[in-house]
Amino acid sequence: MIRYRTHAALLAASLALTGCGGTAASSAPTTTATPASSASPGAPAPRTSAPAAPREIPGLGPRTRAAVPAAARQAVVVTGRGRDSPLSTVVLYRRTGTGWSAGPAWPAHNALRGWTDHHVLGDLRTPIGVFGLSDAGGRLRDPGTRLPYDRSSGFTARGTGFRGEPLAGSFDYVIAIDYNRRPGTSPLDWTRPLGSGRGGGIWLHVDHGGPTQGCVSIAEQHMKELLRALDPALHPVVVMGDHASLAR
Repeated sequence: MIRYRTHAALLAASLALTGCGGTAASSAPTTTATPASSASPGAPAPRTSAPAAPREIPGLGPRTRAAVPAAARQAVVVTGRGRDSPLSTVVLYRRTGTGWSAGPAWPAHNALRGWTDHHVLGDLRTPIGVFGLSDAGGRLRDPGTRLPYDRSSGFTARGTGFRGEPLAGSFDYVIAIDYNRRPGTSPLDWTRPLGSGRGGGIWLHVDHGGPTQGCVSIAEQHMKELLRALDPALHPVVVMGDHASLAR
């Protein structure tokens, strides 16, 4: 387990700048049944083959696909329901020799006001784009991730969300999204290469039952599954935005 050094002042400053507050459809294979009148008694049932992995991630347009690094072998695709919606879906894709294989679709929340191409501090929107996934951490112990993991009390979440739901436990597990941050540091690091006005602290974290300030949140069990699945050797990225923006 890789640990980072943090100080109390750094933790407080980091959380103050944190953006957190709070599928692809696949076609079923078609088969043609053998008429009962022509089937030979005792003949083996016709074989059905599993659908091939799509060569491209479904739902992504040419501009979005071009932004996915060639080295990326894992992509967490966050598809927002609408430009101004806080509801989205998360799917983990793995690139194989023949295409991209999809994991299950998980319900998720994004920012209260939806999505933006130009995120700024306090806009209550989640940034659209393709970003690296380099570092993780949380209040609880490492669940078995291969990402560098910082366990710290600095991940303690307090207060209530936009719907009055408690935020406690939201940062039990987090994955830093490499938007306006320095990769290779704890998610609590508050360095902002684009400046503090462009926001930061955009994470994948545990869902608290409502919209976030800028992060993407999924159920605790799904966060643990995602942490265990991501592998730095596969150069994971997150591809996120509302469905219309991703289709560009």
